Amino acid sequence: MQTRTFGIMVAVAVLGTGVAQAQSALDEAVPRLSSNAPGALVVERILVKVNGDLMTQTDLEEAQIVALQNLPTRPQTDAELQRVMQELTPELFANTVDNMLLEQRGREMGFSLSDDQFDEIVDGIKVENDFDDEELVAALAQTEGMTMLTLREIMETQMLIAQVQNAEVRRSIVMTGTEAREYYDEHLDEFTTPATVTLREIVVATPEGTGPLATAGAERAAATAEAAHARVLAGEDFALVASEVSTAASKANGGQIGPINMTDLAEAVRARVEQLEVGDVGAVDQTAAGYQILKLEAMTPATPTEFEEIRASIVNSVAESREDKALNDYLAELREAAIIEWKDDALRQVYEAVVVARAATSGV
Repeated sequence: MQTRTFGIMVAVAVLGTGVAQAQSALDEAVPRLSSNAPGALVVERILVKVNGDLMTQTDLEEAQIVALQNLPTRPQTDAELQRVMQELTPELFANTVDNMLLEQRGREMGFSLSDDQFDEIVDGIKVENDFDDEELVAALAQTEGMTMLTLREIMETQMLIAQVQNAEVRRSIVMTGTEAREYYDEHLDEFTTPATVTLREIVVATPEGTGPLATAGAERAAATAEAAHARVLAGEDFALVASEVSTAASKANGGQIGPINMTDLAEAVRARVEQLEVGDVGAVDQTAAGYQILKLEAMTPATPTEFEEIRASIVNSVAESREDKALNDYLAELREAAIIEWKDDALRQVYEAVVVARAATSGV
């Protein structure tokens, strides 16, 4: 499911110099209209106007800082930071515009964050972080650069977005038991544990190159392999012969390979193994490395997971896919009805490219 809202991290570690680095990268990506000349007026850059509401440079920067905080590993160099920002910014920019549309729709529908709801959120933050009122205010100011009023505004925005998605998108997502079963049958390979095999091998390497010496070496290798093959067919222990004769690293383990998924075997090897029953010894086969003899030691068949065991996960997975498509369709309707004024055509192109990419990847 696509994530279209930004979480607030309270009492997290401060980014420190990373904030300054991020600011530098952001200024390069989306320059700020300002001047350092004496007496110059610093103008906040407006990126886009959505139904009269403004999205500014600062709004985008705040989203980027939150995204950096949420990364499992934060960039350690300027070059890495620049790369991460270039990767994150288009999606963040599109998220911010879409969230404006959803928030506006939420207000039209009469949603709001009550005092009791906000107090409950604040109490949860205090309990989770073991803060009293003063410590929470200090933590917000120090780690997030915000006041309680700012926190409330952000929480209300997130709540409005969530309520619109619940009311207008999620409630229409339904998957019946029959549909789940059909999906299971059509994608059975996804829910099947592949067959595995345990093999033993004897490999007799042939010398590289050409010429009389290489030819003689290849003939000796063939003879050695044929002799080993005859020994195991006569009843000698395959593992013992492999440890004596094989030139492969597997000789240390009596020639054992696996267990290994059949699907992970090279096509030529898989074709040979498919001709064997458990306990069978194959023929002497010439390979790029030399001569190889295989024994099928053990095999477990492919096993599909029972439908009832994964029914819930199928329903959730398909519902999420449908939700992505439904949300994209709903946002398309909001965009169609909205008045969106772009202050930079390049930003419009960035936004539209993300929208097109989402439409191409969403659906069931």
